[in-house]
Amino acid sequence: MSETNTGVRPSTALVRVEAGGKTLWAVRRRDTYSPLGMTLSELLALPAAEAREAVERAAAGGLSPARVLAPIDPHQEVWAAGVTYLRSRDGRIEEATDGTPYDRVYEAERPELFFKSTGARVVGSGAAVGVRADSPWNVPEPELGLVLDSTGALFGYVPGNDASSRSIEGENLLYLPQAKVYTAACALGPEIVPAWAAEPPFAIGLEIRRGDRLEFSGSSSTDQMARRLDDLADWLFRGLDFPDGVILLTGTGVVPDADFTLLPGDEVAIDIAGIGRLVNGVTLVGAGSPSEAQKEGTL
Repeated sequence: MSETNTGVRPSTALVRVEAGGKTLWAVRRRDTYSPLGMTLSELLALPAAEAREAVERAAAGGLSPARVLAPIDPHQEVWAAGVTYLRSRDGRIEEATDGTPYDRVYEAERPELFFKSTGARVVGSGAAVGVRADSPWNVPEPELGLVLDSTGALFGYVPGNDASSRSIEGENLLYLPQAKVYTAACALGPEIVPAWAAEPPFAIGLEIRRGDRLEFSGSSSTDQMARRLDDLADWLFRGLDFPDGVILLTGTGVVPDADFTLLPGDEVAIDIAGIGRLVNGVTLVGAGSPSEAQKEGTL
């Protein structure tokens, strides 16, 4: 159902599916789907060794998924880190009225962490990610997602899209929640790859198509991050408890140029080598009329 930009599909993954009229979690081993027998929340509440055992002992076969869903339980949360790559820092300075806070947080000990979405608002691969109707400048942000258990330990990885309004955030830093948190602003999927089945660093690629034309492409790698993955997880858990686990997006190193904005009807493809390929269309969300720039496809 998904391939990475290496052309090699992960041999083992967790996937949330519709099968037999029910929504459930499954373990995919190559092309075989087996019921996990619990939710992701229940899995991430287990000690790490028991969680791995639960995945590995899932009975072989027995499922024929009708549809793959976003790999998160509805009540779970997605958080995100910002300015973890040099290119992200430069892009945020480019959009901002005052760029000095981005310089400072890039060098600071404490990272930028912010709430992104509830699981109920996350869209999966094949669904449409949103751009705000009241924003003329919108971009996808391809990111590696960390699936963390209830203690903050790493369980697995998932491709993510931290869709954002650059115009709203650039206008005033206090508008960050509006720039980041809105309907269909977060996409995850299609699967979660267990940490024992993949090893960083990971190459990350982004392609945006508009009709038959490749409108933008770019790439990065997690080895270009200014912060360690475990350090970001540690900071998130310093002030918050997540008894059902949490997904933490780790920032982007691919930022389209200032003359680009997402438009309804675009297709966004995010490839993370060894983890998976997340593909979403783009749709307009929220109240308000699109700007002339959005209608015409220019800034």
